Amino acid sequence: MLSVGRLRGRVLVLATVIVALLAGGTWFALSHAQAKQDGHPAASGHGKRASQTSAQPLQVLSVTPASHASDVNGAAPVQVRFSAPLAADSPLPKVSPHTPGSWQRTSATTVEFMPDKAFSQHAHVTVRIPGGAAGMKSAGGGLLATRVVARFRVGAWSSTRLDQLLAQLGYLPLTWTPAPGAANPAATDASGQRSAAFSPPAGTFTWNHGYPRELRSFWRKGHPSLVLQGAIMAFESDHLMTMDGIAGPAVWHALFKAVAAGQQNAHGYTYARASEDSPETLTVWHDGHVVLRTLANTGIPAAPTTVGTAPVYLRYRFQIMKGTNPDGTKYADPVSYVSYFRAGEAVHYFPRGSYGFPQSLGCVELPIGAAEKAWPYLTYGSLVTVAPPA
Repeated sequence: MLSVGRLRGRVLVLATVIVALLAGGTWFALSHAQAKQDGHPAASGHGKRASQTSAQPLQVLSVTPASHASDVNGAAPVQVRFSAPLAADSPLPKVSPHTPGSWQRTSATTVEFMPDKAFSQHAHVTVRIPGGAAGMKSAGGGLLATRVVARFRVGAWSSTRLDQLLAQLGYLPLTWTPAPGAANPAATDASGQRSAAFSPPAGTFTWNHGYPRELRSFWRKGHPSLVLQGAIMAFESDHLMTMDGIAGPAVWHALFKAVAAGQQNAHGYTYARASEDSPETLTVWHDGHVVLRTLANTGIPAAPTTVGTAPVYLRYRFQIMKGTNPDGTKYADPVSYVSYFRAGEAVHYFPRGSYGFPQSLGCVELPIGAAEKAWPYLTYGSLVTVAPPA
């Protein structure tokens, strides 16, 4: 049996241990709470784990026009769409060759380059979208990992649109009417006109009444033709341009200006036909009406007039026409009201005792009164047909 003294001693020791444990527990709890308050993990290692989410990388979802596209509308915007909203200070893509224009943010995730005029016909365009540390970035800080490059090729201005514009200005013997609902640009909408030059609006061409049916065989919508060549020459002449019948960039830009200013063809449309039937005649149509029908002379068998159709390219009120006769002798004849439609071949006045059969050296000769009346109508670009006997 334990003595009372020894029992009291053990109780005292046990009490001391309990007090120490309680004191230790109180210290642990306070220490744990203090650790949480200070923002450090608990001493036991089971505190809350700090977390940090990385920004998602930026991606290019689409480039329009698509890479490797061809026959692209050179006046349409270049659009780049991204996977996330862009940062306000993000750099922007670049296009080459250099073309006046500007990049704009059309939405949080999309930028567009709108050319001030248009890319040149057949231009090879490159769109470079910068990547890496100095590249494009999202509003959340995500970067475009690497540079993205897209390339496309611009198409050509449309011959159909050329027909449309020349018809609107009165240089063709046709009327063009836009299709219902077609996006036909206003005359003064410069950007719309340039876009339509690449992608013409739908519509219908209608032949003006009064012209001979054969004239229709010299025109085909959207393709090079004699009617189109003559119309371009007439337009070039009116606008003091080199008259070659070819619609180069200068002609297109002049057309845009003429449409915007409403500068219609002041001469109307003329077509002439020299018939080698007996008796030989020349008939002139102007704005759908026969304005002259007269006896005429074409070339003799030794110097025949070329059969076919060609536009007037040179005119003289008067000239000394020089050349070589079939016998080798030279001539220098005064002639009046001259409209050349081929080298060495013209409609003009030449004095003869009579008219209506082959007498010339290749020209279409007229009496003085008829030549004077025909000359104002046979302006630059007017088509002249020489038709063989039926």
